[in-house]
Amino acid sequence: MKHPFLTSAYCLFHATCSLASTDKAAVPSHVSIDKQNHQYQLRLNGSVFHIKGAGLNYPDGHNFEALKAAGGNSFRTWSTDYAEQELAAAEELGLMVAMGIDLKKQLHGFDYNDSAAVAAQFQWVKEQVNKYKDHPNLLVWVVANEPNLLFDQSGQLIPVNPKVYDAISDIIDYIHQVDPHHPVTYTYAGVIKSHLADGLARTPNVDFVSVQVYGDLAEVKQQIIAANIIKPVMITEFGPMGHWEVPSTSWGQPIEEPSAIKAKSMAKRMQLGLADNSTGLIIGAFAFEWGQKQERTPTWYGMFNKDGKANARVDEMTRFWTGHYPQHRAPMTEAITINSLSAKDSVYLKSSSQAKANVVVTNPENSRLTYQWKILKEVVKVSEGGAFEQEPEVTPLKMTTAPKQERLNNISFKVPDTEGAYRLFVYVYDDQGKVGNANFPFYVKGK
Repeated sequence: MKHPFLTSAYCLFHATCSLASTDKAAVPSHVSIDKQNHQYQLRLNGSVFHIKGAGLNYPDGHNFEALKAAGGNSFRTWSTDYAEQELAAAEELGLMVAMGIDLKKQLHGFDYNDSAAVAAQFQWVKEQVNKYKDHPNLLVWVVANEPNLLFDQSGQLIPVNPKVYDAISDIIDYIHQVDPHHPVTYTYAGVIKSHLADGLARTPNVDFVSVQVYGDLAEVKQQIIAANIIKPVMITEFGPMGHWEVPSTSWGQPIEEPSAIKAKSMAKRMQLGLADNSTGLIIGAFAFEWGQKQERTPTWYGMFNKDGKANARVDEMTRFWTGHYPQHRAPMTEAITINSLSAKDSVYLKSSSQAKANVVVTNPENSRLTYQWKILKEVVKVSEGGAFEQEPEVTPLKMTTAPKQERLNNISFKVPDTEGAYRLFVYVYDDQGKVGNANFPFYVKGK
């Protein structure tokens, strides 16, 4: 077996290197899409390939072994920044990769009227394609992520510059010329009929349509039909309820579901949106995210915590992919309260006062549970379109509970002295390496 780190080092110095091997010519896998009995299907080297996939951004976590153990057979990326490591791991474990290419977004200030900048980006994309196109574990190309995402000053979605799609079309044409083995797509935020019509009018060469939905996964099949999509469709992101889809406090902070509620509701949406292909169009789906990332909170979207512990959504993905839960399931955090109130009550607390918090936990394994509580300030500068977001700072938590407080599901604590928006987090660990999460947004007012 070749050593993946030696392979990676070789590839850093060879622009056209395939990571399949350094001592023999690479043989790319051939991926195609055909239609049988009114159903589109993805084929890998001639055989139907049913995607059991998750989105994986290497810096957010890259437990490839856990993905394989859960029944996964593929993962989707958003860039080629860590392609060497990702493809080496994929080859070792027999996983396939939907390789992302990180095009610049109008949302983040890129000007698609700047022909020189667009040409430079195109040249860079060519280099990425040539470097990785022959790897045997490459599945498809995802050449842009949510390029349709753009807001006006009031926060309303507006159309992007049509030249965005012209640039994507040029990239698709190039990949078709140099890589006949792998279909090409780009992704849309949501299933928005006007956005899809605008984009597909300028990219008729795209091999399949990719959409990204969260709460809407339950209705995605109806939305696809309503949007008059006739090409094959892939769901390249789905997950918990998005922070834009949930109720907010009176001061505007979204209320995150506890991890057990996320897992249960996502499982229900998967059954409604993905368990059958009644449209005949859906060729696969990737869950978001196989790792941990800060987006509004450190726990909102990741199926793992920063420390690598898996939550209940990994258990639900395992059941969806394999038909059964794993041997050990995560603690199920069902609800969290402060002073017996829910987050929907928009709780204001007096600075330096005393408060009581409680988390309701179901313990499927009767494991020994350990509780960790902490307070974070709310995010100061929120991100858009999945861009980097700085995790907020921790505020010292002074608990006034009896000894062995780390094992308790309820605490008394001193409210922070400084006025502002905060969240109380609880992490419930079992003795099998899994975790349940919950948090509660509250606002501190002066005495």
